[in-house]
Amino acid sequence: MAAETPDDFQKELVDLFVQEAHEWLQNIHVALDELQQGPAPERHANLIGTISAGVTNLGGSAATINLSDVEHASFEAIPFIEALQDPQKVFSVQDFLLLCKQLGQIHAALTRATGTSFEENGTGAAAEVVDASLSPGEFLQALQELQQKQPSEVGSGRNLIRSMIELMESQVQTGVERIDATVIQESFARASEAEESFLKAIDERVPEIFQKLSGLKTDGAETSSRMMALESTLRDVAQLRTEAQQVNADSAMMFFTGLHSLLTVVAQRRVLLAAARVDSVRERLHAMGSAIHQWVEHGRVQRAAIDQLLPANHM
Repeated sequence: MAAETPDDFQKELVDLFVQEAHEWLQNIHVALDELQQGPAPERHANLIGTISAGVTNLGGSAATINLSDVEHASFEAIPFIEALQDPQKVFSVQDFLLLCKQLGQIHAALTRATGTSFEENGTGAAAEVVDASLSPGEFLQALQELQQKQPSEVGSGRNLIRSMIELMESQVQTGVERIDATVIQESFARASEAEESFLKAIDERVPEIFQKLSGLKTDGAETSSRMMALESTLRDVAQLRTEAQQVNADSAMMFFTGLHSLLTVVAQRRVLLAAARVDSVRERLHAMGSAIHQWVEHGRVQRAAIDQLLPANHM
């Protein structure tokens, strides 16, 4: 019997790795599909763990048999996984598609390194959504036409259409052939729900904060009453800052961060604010409440316009 050569041994290692890689990738894709549905926090953490473990196993095993391209592509996916870790955050379409894009890079690297195709075979869940898929190039063209019809100036500075165009441009450049429209729609639904919840919190808490700020004037209430109002206001502002961050309302988050810092200094140093300074803060708070209403409304309108371009609305 002929002795086994180093090449034969390497081939056996690669064959074994291919079998394991198929299993890890299947687990990753199943977990990612469920993750996009917005599961409960505990389940979210488990799914992130499954995806992270699969990618780490792929990269580690590839390293042991000197498949450096696969190793690098695998470990480069980790930042995209980490970006999805917080179950309280509202994830955008781009958050998921960036990870999907990197998984595509892993597939391509595996195919090049092993000579075995790791492309989706169109069975299972993928086959169920084929009718809802669309070409990134066609979708990009439709988005560009939609963008041209939009007003040149948007008061809130929000441009979801432009963001989606940039995402589709990256998909086209990396050779992605199909995009699942249901992923986009589900992401929109989650974002809309979170923004409506944020808007409700704004409508409930901003008037209360507005009134409590009056107690911080130097000619206002007694010190004890002023400190009680301040502590309550700090809690409300901190909560609104957190909720603004969760829906990616950057301007609102920056405003509430600044307001929280100001009020923290007032509380810690027990300083008094001039009436004119308090009135200025109250005016800015009132303006921010109106700006958030406009920001949410522009999001509604733009998501509705994008949604009309998706396949489900053309059947």
